[in-house]
Amino acid sequence: MKLSITPEPVGRSDLRLKLGAWALQCRRRFLWLAGGFRFARQRPENGCSCLCASHRTPLLRRLKDVDMALQHSKVTNLRLAAGRLDGVVLRPGETLSFWKQVGKPTWRKGYREGMILRNGTVASGIGGGLCQMTNLIYWMTLHTPLTVTERHRHGYDVFPDSDRKQPFGSGATCFYNYVDLMIRNDTSQTWRLSLRVGDAYLEGAWYADQPQEHRYEVYEKEHAIQGEYWGGYTRHNSPFRRVFDQAGNQVGDEFITENHAIMMYDPMLPEG
Repeated sequence: MKLSITPEPVGRSDLRLKLGAWALQCRRRFLWLAGGFRFARQRPENGCSCLCASHRTPLLRRLKDVDMALQHSKVTNLRLAAGRLDGVVLRPGETLSFWKQVGKPTWRKGYREGMILRNGTVASGIGGGLCQMTNLIYWMTLHTPLTVTERHRHGYDVFPDSDRKQPFGSGATCFYNYVDLMIRNDTSQTWRLSLRVGDAYLEGAWYADQPQEHRYEVYEKEHAIQGEYWGGYTRHNSPFRRVFDQAGNQVGDEFITENHAIMMYDPMLPEG
């Protein structure tokens, strides 16, 4: 991975942001209609009983300068989205689109104001916090042979690595409807997504109708923090995954992506 100078972030007016979002949303709806996709959907009956990947993340985190009310509203948003995604079955050749399946988060549907990022600052918005779900789904998918066809990295590194258990840049951000997470089933098996919002954790799993030949281990390379000419810092890395057969022998080492993010905190330790 070759590091390069990152330009200073440019602020956009609210009007420009709204017009740009409207144009991109229209283009995405056209893509859904004319893109030749076969979309996955919820199917009550399936034979997917082989657990292939699972993960869970805490629902509530005490974050500096973030109102806990936004965290509790996020839990409401996650429950609504999980109701649309739990039980989605992905047959061979089908694609799961997070936003196509969840739909637009609106107040009328019960979504509430949760935390979002706007122009690199923490704000609130209807449906905020759903990126916790796309983060979870993306991370689980990296531990399966399913193909991620669209994923957007977080452009900002918001909080320090307190209790981080996954490599930096192992999530996927979302914004209705053009910042999407899309996953295609290029295998010959059928897959089912399971999602549950419990008392303390968002829990997820991928099941298949047959046991899998390989398991995966995600790790990072080339991690770096770089000072920029405009006074800020940027963070970079390249996630990879090791592939093992069922006997534990490593049979592959695959590049996943590159991550580049503007840091919203000072990485330098204070004196003393």
